[in-house]
Amino acid sequence: MNNIILVTGATGYIASRLIPRLLDSGYRVRALARDPLRLRGRGWFRQIEVVPGDAMTPSTLAPALEGVHTAYYLIHNMSSGRGYTEREIEGARNFASAAEQAGVEHVIYLGGLADPEQHIAPHMRSRIETGVVLRRGKVPVTEFRAGVIVGSGSISFEMIRFMTELFPIAPGPAWMSYKKSQPIAIQNVIDYLLAALTVPGGRGGIYEIGGPEVVVYKELMLKYARARGLRRSMLLLPSIPVQFMAFGVSLITPVPYPIAHALIDALTDDSIVKHPEALAIFPEVKLITFDEAARKALGFLSPVHVERVWDDGGHPVKTLKQEGFFIHHREIKVNAGVDKVFRAIMGVMQSNWQVETKQENEKIVVRVKDQFAGDKWLEWRVGQIGNLTYMSQTFFFAPCGLPGFLYWYLLYHFHIMFFRNLIKKIGGECATPVRRKASSL
Repeated sequence: MNNIILVTGATGYIASRLIPRLLDSGYRVRALARDPLRLRGRGWFRQIEVVPGDAMTPSTLAPALEGVHTAYYLIHNMSSGRGYTEREIEGARNFASAAEQAGVEHVIYLGGLADPEQHIAPHMRSRIETGVVLRRGKVPVTEFRAGVIVGSGSISFEMIRFMTELFPIAPGPAWMSYKKSQPIAIQNVIDYLLAALTVPGGRGGIYEIGGPEVVVYKELMLKYARARGLRRSMLLLPSIPVQFMAFGVSLITPVPYPIAHALIDALTDDSIVKHPEALAIFPEVKLITFDEAARKALGFLSPVHVERVWDDGGHPVKTLKQEGFFIHHREIKVNAGVDKVFRAIMGVMQSNWQVETKQENEKIVVRVKDQFAGDKWLEWRVGQIGNLTYMSQTFFFAPCGLPGFLYWYLLYHFHIMFFRNLIKKIGGECATPVRRKASSL
């Protein structure tokens, strides 16, 4: 297939799942990102063309759209805070104009699932208005509208995951017991986005997509708890201010405050499919239940499957929450060859560390046994650029319930000191024979 498929919002969650599927299907993929370096750690980075650009800067769009057959519009501006709705409309207007001028044949857009005839939250209204603006251009636009997306890394799923893991009795507002959602598995979202490329009868339509179940938001958290093997209940209060909820979510989960505020505000409206035409237009999409999608997401709870968003060439020390993990990452330069660094790493491995993966000249992963609070992995990667050898050390901790959160936060400063000293020790051992072992985690 020679036609270029452009994926905008390439550093986002949907794009990270869509691009590998496009590549597997044989498409030639170009990605548009404001900061291409943020894609450097993705496993598919070297298989695609990356173009720097921003929908808010029209002059950057023409190079990205040159020769493009179909463009996926996966851009949102929630993280930019106040005024994001105006920026989303402006970006869509710029993109529609540039796509028309470039001769793009098709735009596929993923928006939000809500009833535009009702009073809805600004975030959902903005998602719908973005689709309206895109369709004002001459390029046919296929729009999918989805609500809660179930998959490891999805913002809505990570909110459910972290809140349910932490609280044995999770607090929430009363509307969680009656406001309805129709969650859809990330696999099905990508199925629809791919099907739109090859189903001519669906081009130019607006399709509401959801999974096979309609549930209240309270039940989503309880369903996740059952899939995880946790005993959980809900304490619903008459009213909790959205600002207070968003602040709590931003502290506990990977979701920053501006996005949490916009999403929680949107949850106060029903998000269900009222027009199920997508089922008839795209019959090849076989819908997955929430329980199945949650089990699949939990099956990806391993460092092998985590998107390496921290490999962006930025600060060498990073601590973050990502896809169910607490992650601490460090990088250093080592005055030794790659083979010698690997030998030093092997020398500090403990007898109680189970080697899960060992691949010379790329990485070593060890898994710590018998962790009641959650699962732990340590990963080392070694590479050479010019005459310099670089070593990275990444700690992954997947907390299991409240004990896992207590373990992480109560021992946080100990963890930081331990991993700082460990990577220094390995760097030092490269110059001398390995004589000592690191203490247990």
